[in-house]
This record gives sequence, structure tokens and C-alpha cells, in this order.
Amino acid sequence: MAEQHIGASVSGSLDDHVHVAKTAIATRLRHIRQHHPEGPFSLAKLAQLAGVSKRTLASAESSEGTNLTIETLVKVAHSLGIQRCAYFLDEQVFQQVNTELDVVRELRRRKAHGLALRTSHPASSPAAADQLSQLLTGIIDAAAQARDTLHGAPSNEVEPRGSGDSWPSTNGS
Repeated sequence: MAEQHIGASVSGSLDDHVHVAKTAIATRLRHIRQHHPEGPFSLAKLAQLAGVSKRTLASAESSEGTNLTIETLVKVAHSLGIQRCAYFLDEQVFQQVNTELDVVRELRRRKAHGLALRTSHPASSPAAADQLSQLLTGIIDAAAQARDTLHGAPSNEVEPRGSGDSWPSTNGS
């Protein structure tokens, strides 16, 4: 009789663990669909990317969850660029991957912002390019003079640098 009681207790505990796992998968699946750097993804789009049915994903996200196969979890994770399939079950992996995806999202945002700034300004005029070239040449000449002064060389030995010249060596030769 004691064996039945132990079995029922283990079974109840197992059912609780299964429910917790299904809830975690559902929550994390919804999260990644909505917050992925390339998303948000609809169920249909993610199903297409992963090669699984929309119904399977919808069932996985439902309050009852579904018994997803490991194959399905791997397909979904890999279709989103997530190599660590424990993403759907392990809180630490979930947090680490989301932090990495936040970095990717921020880098993409900055790149898009920089691109928008570059395309919003008209092309520079030839006069502006010439002025910039002169400024850079002046900076290079001043740096060469400062280096020679620090090494005790007279500043009149410094020749103006052209665009194709390399920096003078710093070993005194």
C-alpha cells in the first residue's frame, strides 16, 4: 500500500514538473517571437522558418502547452539563430541568450541610425573634400614635427607628407 502512495506522490510531482516545463516553453516561445532582433514573428512566419506547423506552435504557446518533441524545439531554436536549445527550459540560458540578442538588436539599431545619418546629408562638395585633405595633411605634418622635436631633430628637416607617404620611422633612422 505504501508503494502506491509513493508512486502517486512522484506522479503528482512529475505532473507539476511537466506543467512548469510546458509553461516555461510557452512563455519563452512567445517572448522570442516578440523580441527577436529580426522580429517580431507571427506564428505563421516562425512555423515557416522552423519547418513546423503553425498549429504546433500555437499549441505550444497555449495555456495547456503541448508535448513538443526535442526535434521541434531544436528546429525552432535554430531557425531563430539560437544554438543552445536549453533556451526553452533553462532560466540561465534563457537570460544569457536574451542578453546576447539585446546586444545584436542594439548593434543593428546603431548601424541603421548611422546609415540614416549618412544618407540624410548630401554628398560633400569637392571643395570640402580638398579642405579635409589639407587639414589631414596639416595634422600629419604637425605630428611629424612634434615627433622630431621630441627626438632632438631640427624641425626644418621635416618634409610635408603626401597622401601616399608612410609615417616616418621612430627608431631614429
